[in-house]
Amino acid sequence: MDTKPKGRSIRPNPDNCPWTNVQEDGHSLTVDQFPSTVIVQLANSLRREVTTKYAEKYGLTVSEWRLLSLLARFAPIPFGELVALSGSDKALVSRTLRALEQHGFCKVQPEPGGHKKKLICEITHAGLAKHEIVMPVAQRLQAAVLAQLTKTEREIMYSALMKLHDACDSGKLTLD
Repeated sequence: MDTKPKGRSIRPNPDNCPWTNVQEDGHSLTVDQFPSTVIVQLANSLRREVTTKYAEKYGLTVSEWRLLSLLARFAPIPFGELVALSGSDKALVSRTLRALEQHGFCKVQPEPGGHKKKLICEITHAGLAKHEIVMPVAQRLQAAVLAQLTKTEREIMYSALMKLHDACDSGKLTLD
């Protein structure tokens, strides 16, 4: 049984890719080689080493920054669409929007002429101002992440991630 000291990540050797000849039943994969594990570990590392640092520098949580940036791009937007775009659950989006409202960065109101349960999310002038301060820093640091890869690696990674998104959205990844 492979053991590593606690607190150290287990990463597949990129020169010996465990995904190259994977069988349909996946029996040769260990949990640390699962695509979901590798992607989640990477996402957690990027959030910790990149996103959290610039969000906190400007007085925001990562969730607040993500929603603020979505509002800056898509507002006004129905609450349900914001939830879908964020990839988060309704409860987290709701809590985060309340925090953004308390900071004066957004407004959440019933849809005009609509049902009280249908909410529209809007960004305020203060929210746009905060976004304009943080976004160039975020863009620069995210570009630094991508600079770790060659142009070809970036294109392949983007294509592969979009293909996996499509597979998830189309129901191709079921137990049946």
